Amino acid sequence: MNFTVSEENYIKSIYHLQQDSGIVNTNALAAEMQTKAASVTDMLKKLSAKKILQYEKYKGFKLTDHGRKVALTVVRKHRLWEYFLVEKLGFEWDKVHDIAEELEHISSVELIERLQQFLGNPSFDPHGDPIPDSNGKIPKLNQQNLAMLPLNKTAIVSSVSNQSPQMLEMLRHYSIAIGTSLKVMKKFEFDGSLEIKVSKQPACIISEQIAKNIFVHYD
Repeated sequence: MNFTVSEENYIKSIYHLQQDSGIVNTNALAAEMQTKAASVTDMLKKLSAKKILQYEKYKGFKLTDHGRKVALTVVRKHRLWEYFLVEKLGFEWDKVHDIAEELEHISSVELIERLQQFLGNPSFDPHGDPIPDSNGKIPKLNQQNLAMLPLNKTAIVSSVSNQSPQMLEMLRHYSIAIGTSLKVMKKFEFDGSLEIKVSKQPACIISEQIAKNIFVHYD
């Protein structure tokens, strides 16, 4: 079954929203899509007719198994294209989201399979997000929030939750990227800010807001 670009965007947004809440309501989806609730309602009717959604009375809706599979296909393409743009074309990680948003709607299955093979079957995109395989299986990584990292414990940056260009630009300013080695030297109770040491860089202070968007793992 083929889907329009708009339908795929809705399906992907519902997938991301239900990761947090398990079930999605019309207002939340309208806010995510930056559109009116009436427009969302029209789209929901179309997606329901295509067996993409299931409703829970008085609660909201979520993706059916088929809907989740469609969503993961779009997510997979998006993250593979982001990986390609950063690793093969040299784009900065804060410049690739909008381009991948366009490329993710290419429907050729063969192209995506060849792209994955060409890239060496990566498991994570440049922001540390897992790349689903062709069966929708998602690799998992044990990680924790940087704000919770014990003092003087060396860890590796594994993902970033806020991937806005502004956030990624700030991380680049601090020389923080996926794979960066760092440790927390001091935690300030006053505002939750952290003094961190990034590999060979001088120690610096980052806000609690930044720290809570960075995830790390260690042995």
